[in-house]
Amino acid sequence: MKIDTLGVQAFVTIADRGSFQSAADALHVTQTAITQRLRKLEDFLGVMLIERTTRSMALTDIGRGFLPQARRLLGELSDALVEIRETGMTRRGDVSIACVPTVGVQYLPRILQAYSARYPHNRIKILDHASSAVTEAVLRREAEFGINIAGEHHPDLTSVPLTEDRYVLICHEDHPLAKRRRIAWRQLHDHPLIFAGEVSGNRALLDVALETSSIALRSFYEVQRSSTALGLVAQGVGAAVVPRLAIQKGAYPNVRTVELTQPAVSRTLVLVARKTAQLSPAAQALYDMIRQQATLKA
Repeated sequence: MKIDTLGVQAFVTIADRGSFQSAADALHVTQTAITQRLRKLEDFLGVMLIERTTRSMALTDIGRGFLPQARRLLGELSDALVEIRETGMTRRGDVSIACVPTVGVQYLPRILQAYSARYPHNRIKILDHASSAVTEAVLRREAEFGINIAGEHHPDLTSVPLTEDRYVLICHEDHPLAKRRRIAWRQLHDHPLIFAGEVSGNRALLDVALETSSIALRSFYEVQRSSTALGLVAQGVGAAVVPRLAIQKGAYPNVRTVELTQPAVSRTLVLVARKTAQLSPAAQALYDMIRQQATLKA
């Protein structure tokens, strides 16, 4: 049902002002316009709200009963509009974002701390997914935007480069390679490795990079998350190849990081959103803060 807010406003103003002309002046319209608005409302309701003659006007019994409800309706509408306006101006609201899990280890926390300091009332829902699921979450509107590994470009998404994240070797402090500062990929051939599984976006990127350099490695364990690889390494299960951002400083004091060379392989993290998306004010504020931290140019 379509609510005739102009008619309700006209009715309340006429009742409060005591005349059509005074109501018209208050609403900055002509007397003819105020009369038409009231008549349209009465026609819709099928009842007369105001009895009028050439010299006087008075509310009908139905009009007197409706007046408090009409005032309440206009008040609630005004409050709702003010709330929405203030939400837009202050960028208040809840935000849902999607990201590959490693983004939440080092990259995202410092940005979220700054965001929360600026917008303390906003709640953030983080969907930490594999790369392909990040794309789907954004496309299905489960997340307003996402942080993903750069790969095949989806035609319905925009992509803004954020930062480069290099792959490194991690191993237990007792591992034979623990004292190395850097090592070539080919030198890993004789060591059992913990490697990214097929579902991980890291796997596809590493496979292409190593195949291009004609490097074949032995994968003894496959995991979908770098956090699992870190846990296994900390227990001395084996050495692992992970993105540098996956390593939380101080979390595993017995784990050593070794730079991988020949070739240097890295991934690009990108900020993704739907091309047609109209981000909420709260989400737009977070999106802008993340984009401002980008170390790469689009």
